[in-house]
Amino acid sequence: MHTYKIEIDEKVWNYLKSKAEPFEDTPNLVLNRILFGREMPRPNQANRNNIPTSFPNGVPKALAQILEVIYEVKNSGRNRTEAINLVAQRRNKAPQTVIDKYCRQLGKRAYEIDWLLVDQNLGEQRAVLEGKFVRHRKLIDSFFASLKNGKDKEVHHV
Repeated sequence: MHTYKIEIDEKVWNYLKSKAEPFEDTPNLVLNRILFGREMPRPNQANRNNIPTSFPNGVPKALAQILEVIYEVKNSGRNRTEAINLVAQRRNKAPQTVIDKYCRQLGKRAYEIDWLLVDQNLGEQRAVLEGKFVRHRKLIDSFFASLKNGKDKEVHHV
């Protein structure tokens, strides 16, 4: 879904803050709830116990953002674009910043990333990440081991 930037005055901002769940809701989620009267999933709600939104000290931001995108695609059922937008929103970054982490730093184009996100290609995705982030192989191994491979597989903490 495409996103837009808007400017709002302090009165509107304060109203939105009063309707938000601190540290969970984004202005967009609050507006969706107010305007359309339905509860949308909060960015951290689905993954609160499954994937950290902050990683241990020393984990490169690029790796953390890439793993978050993979999680959103594989465990939350989002497409790559939705996942990138969600991670960008969660981290208060522009989507292009996350795309940069995902594509340029891995030396891949968007269609190659889509191909790597297909279940049978996750081993290659893992190898690409382990090749790029050698010092963080243990974290990458743990992350990929935690991904759902089927309905009956439990997700473990990273």
